Amino acid sequence: MLPLHFALRPLIMNMTITCGTRRLSLHKPRIMGIINVTPDSFFAGSRCATQTEILERASLMAAHGVDIFDVGAYSTRPGAFDVSETEELQRLTAALDVLTQHFPQIMLSVDTFRANVVERLYDRYGPFIVNDVTGGEADPQLLAVTARLQLPYVIMHSRGNPQTMQQLTDYDDVVHEVITYLQRKMELCTLMGIRRVILDPGFGFAKTVKQNYRLFHHIDTMIGLGAPLLIGISRKTMVWKPLDITPEKALMATTALHLQALLQGAHILRVHDVEAAKQMITLCGLLKTS
Repeated sequence: MLPLHFALRPLIMNMTITCGTRRLSLHKPRIMGIINVTPDSFFAGSRCATQTEILERASLMAAHGVDIFDVGAYSTRPGAFDVSETEELQRLTAALDVLTQHFPQIMLSVDTFRANVVERLYDRYGPFIVNDVTGGEADPQLLAVTARLQLPYVIMHSRGNPQTMQQLTDYDDVVHEVITYLQRKMELCTLMGIRRVILDPGFGFAKTVKQNYRLFHHIDTMIGLGAPLLIGISRKTMVWKPLDITPEKALMATTALHLQALLQGAHILRVHDVEAAKQMITLCGLLKTS
């Protein structure tokens, strides 16, 4: 059973994400589309090696109604290798050059944990969402930079790094510990001056398949913390491993779980497949209003 203070926390949620002149209401669910400028992300369909491939993938997402492009240049799959800051910046610059030129109306999110990367990209492209898988722990300057630049910040729960996280899955109560972590990080962000936060339970990060599903069952509880909730489960191990399939065959199962997340109140789906997610959001809206 969760401590009483979780249940009593007032729901004071900022239902708008603002990045410069871009504003996105969260009164309906939104789609964050994954664009990986990496050679080793776990789902090959998300990898973009050239600017032509980036444009093709982004164009398809835009046509299907994506709300946010989430660009990553550092694979965080279990066992992934380190990427230098120079290489990460080169990859991200190649992607953001394309996205800002061709899709200036679509909000950007950058998947990075490095403060210098955030500063360099902000100077060149302006505001974006900082999507940090480490909760500000990999780079002690990141939260301060995010606050100074007044950028929205995604707080994600994890442990360790890509090389160690799957050995760090011992919890007394995974739900209690993840919620405590997110609440503590929210309070820290407030103290640092970050005005808009989004919460991510970190499915697949330092969690077993069983722990992922126990956490998934408490999505509505995490929404009670008072910040928008982002769900990132697309084609992950928790989806395909119980079915003995591969990530390439996991779209149908991913979509089924997306529906469950939306019915529990999730605000943002981080996905590889924008068209399927858009259809699911439309149908879920009908279920809720019928």
